[in-house]
Amino acid sequence: MGEVSTKTILEVSGLTVSFDQMTGSTTVVNDVSFEVFEGETLGIVGESGCGKTVTVLSILGLLPETGTVDSGKVIFEGSDLTMLSVEEIRKVRGSKIAMIFQDPLSALHPLLPISTQICEVTMLHRGFNRDEARLHALRMLELVGITDADKRIDAYPHEFSGGMRQRIMIAIALSCEPTLLLADEPTTALDVTTQAQILNLIRTLNPKFKTSTVLVTHDLGIVAQMTDRVAVMYGGRILEIARTSDLFSAPAHPYTKALLKSVPDPSVERIEDLYQIPGTADFSVATHGCAFAPRCNRAEQSCREELPELEQVSEGHWSRCHLAKEEYLSNLSKH
Repeated sequence: MGEVSTKTILEVSGLTVSFDQMTGSTTVVNDVSFEVFEGETLGIVGESGCGKTVTVLSILGLLPETGTVDSGKVIFEGSDLTMLSVEEIRKVRGSKIAMIFQDPLSALHPLLPISTQICEVTMLHRGFNRDEARLHALRMLELVGITDADKRIDAYPHEFSGGMRQRIMIAIALSCEPTLLLADEPTTALDVTTQAQILNLIRTLNPKFKTSTVLVTHDLGIVAQMTDRVAVMYGGRILEIARTSDLFSAPAHPYTKALLKSVPDPSVERIEDLYQIPGTADFSVATHGCAFAPRCNRAEQSCREELPELEQVSEGHWSRCHLAKEEYLSNLSKH
């Protein structure tokens, strides 16, 4: 993680997204706001179903047909992306904002060689002719560590391993040197060794292309290793946002504290079972208060009845909890 400027690259404000279902409309992202600064990596972390992926898909207008942005703004280079037409948002995708998806085998077209899939991006957005695009594609494949790129450039996705396919996805995403990279669980299906290689690749290439990154993950180890700031999501809302070092040293929300407590510490010889957050994450039930209240060991009646506002507990550190300052000071005193 390098030096982060104060220049805002992306501003998401009050984003609310719902999905139409047989039983009616369900809100899955609720009043989400955050900023991404030039040169930084912002992590979005939380349990499955909390709204992480839907949030980043909304940025690029990639929601499925049943999904709708009900309110909010996504400001990028002075324009609200939620207000752009289909043709206008297509000009942004791949050129200025790129995305790495969870499963590269699903994201890559199985019937097209990777040369076609890489070249079409630069031919469309950078005006390259076929020869220029192919030469650039070779350079990108070499840059992301594909050996014998000149011999493998016309191979098909199924002829590569999972780690190699993810490298190809990164090559496609960075081909137009985007301002912003959205990485949605980019190492989920990979083994530990390949995961480390892919994360190191992203970390190395970001400064080279001066790209800011939004990294979606449920892995706090990846968060600690890769991010400058972290937004913690639960039940479609951001419950806490802070610099990564501050979040790990003094969490200001019981949910964040519980997540950190759930991570095994290899330096500790365990006598009892690993801690797990009580209950289950049921986001289908609407609540007037804090969504985490049913599972929180500090919840009071007000937590169940009144939605807490995001409260600043220190510089750059915000928490959506009625006990935010108390929780922060309590955890701060332990370090």
